[in-house]
Amino acid sequence: MSEHIRIGLVSISDRASDGTYEDQGIPALKDWLGAAITSPWSADTRLIPDERKLIEAALIELVEAGCALVLTTGGTGPAVRDVTPEATLAVGDKEMPGFGEEMRRISLNFVPTAILSRQVAVVRGKCLIVNLPGQPKSIRETLEGLRAADGSVTHVGIFAAIPYCIDLIGGPYVETDELVIKAFRPKQALRPRSS
Repeated sequence: MSEHIRIGLVSISDRASDGTYEDQGIPALKDWLGAAITSPWSADTRLIPDERKLIEAALIELVEAGCALVLTTGGTGPAVRDVTPEATLAVGDKEMPGFGEEMRRISLNFVPTAILSRQVAVVRGKCLIVNLPGQPKSIRETLEGLRAADGSVTHVGIFAAIPYCIDLIGGPYVETDELVIKAFRPKQALRPRSS
């Protein structure tokens, strides 16, 4: 049976946070999660500038508020102001390098500059924190994976592993719409699907 999950969504951008342009990260995350997650869920959002101390504080605050998953978007490139990975690693108890490796591998299907991305993922307490790319299209591709023209999945996205990771760190049991992304769990970890 699925349980309620609280998800922190953090968009990190100097220009979006000061109103120069409208943030696209949080709306893109909410749209995708709304289609993908069938369990009850709620979002706790933050829009902040590329300031390491502010990022660290927001991540800690969201974990302490009971988020089992925190997704960040933006600030993962090599530019001087891109400090999201450093802030994320600073607050983590365990690094989860497979997430960053897989996101870069997915993005390399589209742009050679994907190797410039420094996304990381960590576990802090009972929360998984994942840095996602900044563009809505890239957010969807890394979470959902790649599809052929007929809609079949050709490369599974990282969200397939997230529900089981949350299980392992003591979080709620999260179910997904398999037409969007099928959550992978070993047979012994599966529960009957909620109706």
